[in-house]
Amino acid sequence: MHGCILFFDFFAALMYNTPSSHPHPLADFRYCPRCGSDTFAPHDEKSNRCPACGFTYYYNPAAATAALILNDRNELLVCRRANDPARGTLDLPGGFCDVGETAEEGVVREVAEETGLRVLRADFLFSLPNSYLFSDFVVATVDMFFRCRVAEDEAQPEAHDDASELLWIPLDALRPEAFGLASIQRGIRRFLDGATFPAP
Repeated sequence: MHGCILFFDFFAALMYNTPSSHPHPLADFRYCPRCGSDTFAPHDEKSNRCPACGFTYYYNPAAATAALILNDRNELLVCRRANDPARGTLDLPGGFCDVGETAEEGVVREVAEETGLRVLRADFLFSLPNSYLFSDFVVATVDMFFRCRVAEDEAQPEAHDDASELLWIPLDALRPEAFGLASIQRGIRRFLDGATFPAP
């Protein structure tokens, strides 16, 4: 078992860009969630299997969204993270999708929760893998980036939920390194490099 955990530690650092001090998340799953057996053990680099009842659990990424919202002055709406991980750094409005909702529904909901703005249209642009350390547990995610058009006849956005502050930043003043999450940094760079975006 010790050797498997060391392998998963290496696999996590290689694939998820996580600190090597954090073992692969499957190492925390010591008991079978179906039968409770303590024989729940690594099956391969992506799964644990219980030999007692045959249940296999695959560690798959969670779906998350990020919104790219521009105003008529060509400024991007960004938020400051209110909570860890990366509390106090910049982020894009967005978050995890809930069970039963589409990615489009998820980004609409997250923008409303964090900014109060109503998204009228959400166009998928690209996706990037990420790892999200929460409660000392590495959550693998697939972050989906959307170009969002919001209602213009509503009040100015206000920070709520996971956002402590909202900022409109001119595109020429954006610094990817000011964003705390690796996939958001890469997404901002891709945005600034001139990726093609659907017209709002």
